[in-house]
Amino acid sequence: MTSSNELIKTEDRYGAHNYKPLNVVIERGEGVWVWDVDGNKYLDCLSAYSALNQGHRHPAIIKALVEQAGKLTLTSRAFRNDQLGPFFEELCAFGGYAQAIAMNSGAEAVETAIKLARKWGYTVKGIPRHNAEIIVAGNNFHGRTVTIISFSTEPSYRDDFGPFTPGFVTVPFGDAAAIEKAITPNTCAVMIEPIQGEAGVIVPPPGYLQKVRDACTRNNVLFLADEIQTGMGRTGARFACDHENARPDMMILGKALGGGVIPVSAVLADGALMGLFQPGEHGSTFGGNPLGAAVARAAIRVIQEEKLVQRSAELGEYFQERLVEINSPHVKEVRGKGLLIGVELHESAGGARRFCESLMGKGILCKETHSHVIRFAPPLVMERETIDWAMNPISDVLRGK
Repeated sequence: MTSSNELIKTEDRYGAHNYKPLNVVIERGEGVWVWDVDGNKYLDCLSAYSALNQGHRHPAIIKALVEQAGKLTLTSRAFRNDQLGPFFEELCAFGGYAQAIAMNSGAEAVETAIKLARKWGYTVKGIPRHNAEIIVAGNNFHGRTVTIISFSTEPSYRDDFGPFTPGFVTVPFGDAAAIEKAITPNTCAVMIEPIQGEAGVIVPPPGYLQKVRDACTRNNVLFLADEIQTGMGRTGARFACDHENARPDMMILGKALGGGVIPVSAVLADGALMGLFQPGEHGSTFGGNPLGAAVARAAIRVIQEEKLVQRSAELGEYFQERLVEINSPHVKEVRGKGLLIGVELHESAGGARRFCESLMGKGILCKETHSHVIRFAPPLVMERETIDWAMNPISDVLRGK
């Protein structure tokens, strides 16, 4: 058997160094647990950045994957397949929209939403062609393509990768008045994350999402919600926007839509908006493939049938309460919604990375974000007893034991 150290050396030798992972080499997963090649067991508190809301290798999702793989995996959209129509129907019913378009990665879905918003701006709102602007929030994370990093405010995402795509205006996150002030006749859309995950689990002030919705309505501007990480039950609601009944014009989904098995993303909108796309204007070789569609259908069913939205709300509240009880001089704040939780540390703590490394040594896998925040986002299938088990090692690490 090849050891962890050998596998790490091989990856570092032959792979690009565009990540700085913790030095654990995982070979197996089940539910909320994973095992490394040396046989050590860990609680997964990252869920592949919320792509594993249904847990590792959920039996119903794996069953759908295997059955569909035995029949048909890819046709491209040059032809139709028997899974895509039912997938769209079930996704639209789940999301409350009239139509959907399927892609693969979250970044592809964001790019899709940007294109559709711009076309709406030109053909419906009457913005002069190629002058459309989209308002975004500072400290956003919407993906890694050149267009998307063009409106990032994180230097490490942008430096050395220009020239950048124009047409974006940045305002502070959580400031609805700043959005309204930034709107001009050329504004076609406002695109935000309801909760900023990569920025450190930043929760906006109460009422922010509804104020953004109202500002967009008043000014004839589209409201685009990137719920790639916050959707599919992660925050204790179907979508994070549901907490304020702020219905976006476009809902952008990914990650958990693929059930932690295969990349599946989508954009949801009503018919008048989605109908602007004409044949040949947008597409993807793998987007809407029958394997991904079958898996996504199962992923949606699991969330509904196992009441994972309700479970996330209840367990998230309990998890946060237990974290708040920890008496640690290093902890500045505990925040989040549902099972998307950030523990922000004081700068004097020396960064979150060392705490994540210590937690790994005690059987808990999580990841630092923005240097000083530990993100806890376990699969939604987690049990209360597992939280109770985790609190002792988390408490020990946060208190420096």
